[in-house]
Amino acid sequence: MADRIEHDHSGDGIDRRGFLKCMAWAGTGLVWTASAGVMGCRQVGDESNKAAPPAEFSFVQISDSHIGFRREPNTDVAATLQEAVSRINALPQAPAFVLHTGDLTHLARADEFDACQQILRGIRGGEVHYVPGEHDVFTDQGRIYMERYGRGAHGSGWRSFDHRGVHFVGLVNVMSLQGSQLGQLGREQLDWLRQDLAGKTDSTPVVVFAHVPLWSVYPQWGWGTEDAAQALALLRRFGSVTVLNGHVHQILQRVEGNVTFHTARSTAFPQPAPGSAPSPGPVRNLPAGRLRSTLGVTTVAYVEGRGTLAITDPTLAEGG
Repeated sequence: MADRIEHDHSGDGIDRRGFLKCMAWAGTGLVWTASAGVMGCRQVGDESNKAAPPAEFSFVQISDSHIGFRREPNTDVAATLQEAVSRINALPQAPAFVLHTGDLTHLARADEFDACQQILRGIRGGEVHYVPGEHDVFTDQGRIYMERYGRGAHGSGWRSFDHRGVHFVGLVNVMSLQGSQLGQLGREQLDWLRQDLAGKTDSTPVVVFAHVPLWSVYPQWGWGTEDAAQALALLRRFGSVTVLNGHVHQILQRVEGNVTFHTARSTAFPQPAPGSAPSPGPVRNLPAGRLRSTLGVTTVAYVEGRGTLAITDPTLAEGG
C-alpha cells in the first residue's frame, strides 16, 4: 500500500497510513490533553495512561447530529446521539462544557432543534456552546438557530470565551455554503477575530471551533474555508492553537507549525474518505452492524503547564 492517498488533488499530502489509523478509531470520543502544544492520543479506557497527570479540566466536542435525518445508514439518529451522550456521561472526568460544531439538525426545523436540545440536556455537567452548520441555517438564513443559540454571540453566531487560562473562539463559516462551495468567514468576522485576539498574550492556549474545516481537506467537495488563511495568520503568534471542526464526518488530523487541526466524527452517519467517491454524502453501503463503529464525539482534557493534547476515541460499538 502506498504511504500517501492516491489521486490526492488537494496538495495537502495526507498520509495514507495515518489516515487509515485515524479511520480505525471510529467512535464516540477523543480525550485530549494539552502540554506545550504537542498532541498525543489514546483510546478511552486505555489503561496505559493511568500514570498521566490529572487534567485541569476537560471538554467535549460533538458534531453533525443531523436530527431529522431518517435514511440509510441510520434511520434513528436520535438514538445514536443519545448513545453518545451516555458515553460522555460515563467519562471518569465530567467535562466542564461541550462544544457542538454544527449540523445539529438536518433541515433546520423547530421540532428538530427541540429534539436535539432535549437529548443534549441529558449531558451531566457544563454548558453547551454552539456554532451552526449549513444544515442549521440554509432554510431560513439562520433565524431559528440564532433565536435559540445566538444570545451573546456576534454577527451570525461567532463568539469567544475563556476558561482557566484557555481562550476559546467559535467561528461561523457556513452562511453562504451551498453544494461544493467552500466555507467563508467574511471580512466582518475576521475584523472581529483580530480585535478578539488582540488582548491575548502569545502564551495563551487557543482553541478554535467551527463547522467547516479551516484547512483544505478536499476543496473539490467544499471541504475547506476560502479565507481561512487570513484567520490562521492571526493565530500564528500563539504558541498552542487547536482547531476543531466537523462537517466531514470522519477523523482527520493535520499539524502546521504550532497549529493542530482536527475534524470530528458525526453522531449520525459517516461520509466517504476524501476523493474516494463521486461526491460526499452518507455512506449507505455499510456492512451489517458497522454503523456504530463509524460514529463519535471528541473529548479534550487540558493539563496546565504541559500543553500536550491527549486524544481518546472509543466507538459506540465498544463496551458501553
